[in-house]
Amino acid sequence: MYTARGTVQTSDLLAQYAPLVRRLALQLMAKLPASVELDDLVQAGMLGLLDAESRYQETQGAQFETYASQRIRGAMLDELREMDWASRGVRKIARQIEQSVQRLQQRLGRSPAESEIAADMQVSLEAYQQMLQEAHGCQLVYYEDFEGDDEEPFLDRLSADHHADPLAALLDDDLRHVLSDAIERLPEREKLLMSLYYEQGLNLREIGAVLEVSESRVCQLHSQAISRLRVRLREQAWTTSKQ
Repeated sequence: MYTARGTVQTSDLLAQYAPLVRRLALQLMAKLPASVELDDLVQAGMLGLLDAESRYQETQGAQFETYASQRIRGAMLDELREMDWASRGVRKIARQIEQSVQRLQQRLGRSPAESEIAADMQVSLEAYQQMLQEAHGCQLVYYEDFEGDDEEPFLDRLSADHHADPLAALLDDDLRHVLSDAIERLPEREKLLMSLYYEQGLNLREIGAVLEVSESRVCQLHSQAISRLRVRLREQAWTTSKQ
C-alpha cells in the first residue's frame, strides 16, 4: 500500500492512526444521544481510514492526516445516516422547529426570536425549549440534505470530479461560503456559541460558563442555531437550483 510515507502494512496504518479515529469518534459522540455506540463509530472510522489510504495521492498537496481526518469523519456520518439512529419522534420535533423557523424568516425577513417560534408552533416558551433539548444531537448538517438524493459517500459528493482533492473541495465549495453567510446571519449569542463550539473546541459546560447559562441552555441554543442553519442552506440550495 503506497503513501507519501512509503509502503506500510495495513496493521501498522491502523495502529498508527487508531488514536486519531477514536478522537474523531469521541468528538462526534459529544453531539449524539447516548444510544449511539462508540465502537460503531470507531469501526466506521477505521474503514474510512483504509479508504483514505487507498485514495490518497501525494500530488493532492494535502497532508495525509488532514485528508484522512475528513474521510474518517465522512465515513462516520454515513454510518449514522444508515443507522437512522434518531427516533421518529425526535426527527419529527426537529422538522417542526425547522418548518416554523422557515415560515417566520420568510414572514419577518429576519431570524425569529424564541418566543416568536414558540408562538408560531402554538406551544409555551418552556415547551419549545424542551423540544430544543430533545432535538439536540439529531440535527447534524448533512451535505446530502441539500444536494440531491444519490447514495454516493459523503466526501465523494463534495466534488463532481472524483480525482480532485476532496479536502480542497470541502474548503472551496460554494457550500462553505453559504454556510459562512448563514452563520453570520445568526443572532449574536448563537453565533458566539457556534464559534466557541466549533472553532475553539469548548464543551457545553465551558460554553455555559462563558455565556453565563446552564449546560442544558447551551444545548437548546445549539439546537436552535442548527435549525436556522439548515433552513438557510435549504433556501440557498433551492435558489441556486432555480438560477
